[in-house]
Amino acid sequence: MTDEQNQIDPLAPTDKNDHSADQSHAGAVSGKKKFFLKKCKNCAVKETECAEYKTGWQRALADYKNLQRETDQRRSEWAKQSETQILEEFLPVYEHLKMTIDNDQLVDDKNPWLEGVRHVLKQFKDILARHGVEEIKTVGEKFDPIFHEAVGQQESNEFDDETIIKQISSGYCLGDKILKPAKVIVNKKTERV
Repeated sequence: MTDEQNQIDPLAPTDKNDHSADQSHAGAVSGKKKFFLKKCKNCAVKETECAEYKTGWQRALADYKNLQRETDQRRSEWAKQSETQILEEFLPVYEHLKMTIDNDQLVDDKNPWLEGVRHVLKQFKDILARHGVEEIKTVGEKFDPIFHEAVGQQESNEFDDETIIKQISSGYCLGDKILKPAKVIVNKKTERV
């Protein structure tokens, strides 16, 4: 006998003529089949549950990434708003230092005090420039109510109508945001008859 013939099938009936063995074998096979079918159904249910959990997890992960992106964007906006607010508060101090230097009564250019103020003014100007603050152009420019505030009008033949002829105080912008409009005098030509 070969090894294959010596192996006994545990589910096979022991006696080929024994019908009860055949029936018990069929019942065992049927029972095992039901058992495996039940297990397969349980596996299918578990797979469905796993898929639902995975989908829920993926949604939660996407929501979290969106929240992180929105939070980073808000932080960036808050930082920019804070920076803008601080720069706006420094502008009057910078303007007063500029007026001090431009004062005609301070004739002595060798005054150490005046040199110190000039140095502080230069530091202020450098800090503002590093943060993107630019002075708005005025004299010789066409009047633009977005950038300029007209505080008066004069007539001059040197300039076209609605052109700025004198700056009263500087204006500043940070990118496309106006921090302070420039106060200016605008040329207004009168019609002569």
